[in-house]
Amino acid sequence: MTPEPKYRAPLPSGTVHLDGVRKRALEMGRNRLVITAGVFALAFFAIGLRMIDVTVVQGSAQTAVAGSRAAETRLFDRADVTDRNGVLLATSLPASALYAHPREIADPVRTARRVTEILPDLNAAEIQARLQSERAFVYIHRSLTPLQTYQINALGVPGLYFETTERRVYPQGQLTAHITGLTDIDNKGIAGIEKTFDQELTDRRQPLRLSIDLRVQSVLHAELTRAKAEFNAIGAAGLIMDTKTGEILAMVSLPDFDPNTPSSATPDALFNRVTLGVYEMGSTFKLFNTAAALDSGTSKMNSVYDVSSPIKIARFSITDYHRENHPLTVADILKVSSNIGSAQMAMAMGTENQKNFMQRMGMLRPASIELPETGAPLFPQNWREINTMTISYGHGMAVTPLHVVSGVSALINGGYLRPATLLAREGSDPLPGSRVLKPKTSEDMRTLMRLVVAEGTGGKANVPGYEVGGKTGTAEKTGVGGYRHKALLSSFVAAFPMSDPRYTVLAIVDEPQGTRQTYGFATGGWTAAPIAGRVIAQIAPLLGIEPVGTRDVAAKKGQDARYVTAKHNVGAPLDDAE
Repeated sequence: MTPEPKYRAPLPSGTVHLDGVRKRALEMGRNRLVITAGVFALAFFAIGLRMIDVTVVQGSAQTAVAGSRAAETRLFDRADVTDRNGVLLATSLPASALYAHPREIADPVRTARRVTEILPDLNAAEIQARLQSERAFVYIHRSLTPLQTYQINALGVPGLYFETTERRVYPQGQLTAHITGLTDIDNKGIAGIEKTFDQELTDRRQPLRLSIDLRVQSVLHAELTRAKAEFNAIGAAGLIMDTKTGEILAMVSLPDFDPNTPSSATPDALFNRVTLGVYEMGSTFKLFNTAAALDSGTSKMNSVYDVSSPIKIARFSITDYHRENHPLTVADILKVSSNIGSAQMAMAMGTENQKNFMQRMGMLRPASIELPETGAPLFPQNWREINTMTISYGHGMAVTPLHVVSGVSALINGGYLRPATLLAREGSDPLPGSRVLKPKTSEDMRTLMRLVVAEGTGGKANVPGYEVGGKTGTAEKTGVGGYRHKALLSSFVAAFPMSDPRYTVLAIVDEPQGTRQTYGFATGGWTAAPIAGRVIAQIAPLLGIEPVGTRDVAAKKGQDARYVTAKHNVGAPLDDAE
């Protein structure tokens, strides 16, 4: 091996050592990194200060602005409406409104054509006129679906814009149209519950719970629709009320409409026959006449009236459809629906007693209900003797179907008139109401109504086990020059179970035509009573009413033998005597 030298020769003058160069380069890079880091630190510090300023210093101002904008948006934020079980009847969904700045539209003709291809319900000429106007802002469509919004946006037309809004929708459609009503294009209630509770629905966050039971509503709607078609009627209506609370469980007026497309509704479909229609109700009024006579003491259950001859007054004559050539008791008069017997009971009672009773029953004022569509009853201003007679069997005085149901409920619930309501009540305790009838009179009316179904004109409403009671009604409608003899308003008012009445049911068929199955008859016993029977048979199990067999509960308790009528084999009803 060659030994290492003991010394190194010096480098030539001007030569740079490589280690020194490397050190200086590293030092320079380090200095640049420090400077860059400092710059970034200053930048992040500035950003942090700005964030503190925005979130802390300006926070209250931003919150105030946000609250103001939320208040504006709240104008379109409407609470839901549900039935008593929480099923949606009305709700709001996000939607888009299409508007334009006409001055920004380069080709109004082509734009109008392309827009109406996507929105065929719009008129191209009308949209073109809007786009050619001198206005700075015009609406094109106020409620677009998501697909329509996408398609319009895909056109890429400058000058067309979208506004976020809400659309009121009614999941049940026609089924509850006359109850919920509807809103206008600006989400303001214009009919039904939507109008009555317009401000409350805007302010509240929780759903508005109605007394309606959609299950019961569906049954009533289906049966009335069936009857309207079967009898080729111009309309039909029905109502179901809880006699102890006044809650309305179902309300139907036909024809009806779809509140989701109100422009397609006819004036007849928009008309609520239950609360706005005012009609002479025929022999259903004999229930009120009988109750008034019994309550005043001018008639007893065993009182007898001779109905063998018509009553002649002035140039008028009061007759019975089926002539009875023998005296009748009060029970028989109601069972066979005698006009002559009812008129005699009314005359024995007197005009003032009759008028005072009708006043107590609420028949002389608009019925109580949370709907803007309510009709005022029509009654004689000069209440004469002939009015007393005709009102006893349902002519000469016109009320709404709601009046009848509220009144009949009072006749059978112990004598308390309770205001009808579409709002669900909390709890099950009966409302106090106002007493309009003695308890004994109410008990007698339950007996008589059961007798009408078991042995009289209401036999087709009988449902074994459910103790149905009721009364038929057939009234000729008025027209130019008097009554239209072939234009009938046929009805049946029922209640069940009569031993402890819980529900009142009314079915009406407007101008029904007789069929082969009804032997040409179009009266209440043949048209409306079967509706009530079918409805009761379906809703009683839904409402928890248990059948009691083929005999009435009153018979089991050993009560008045006159009440025991369910044992009879009830066949086709006697035709109405109205």
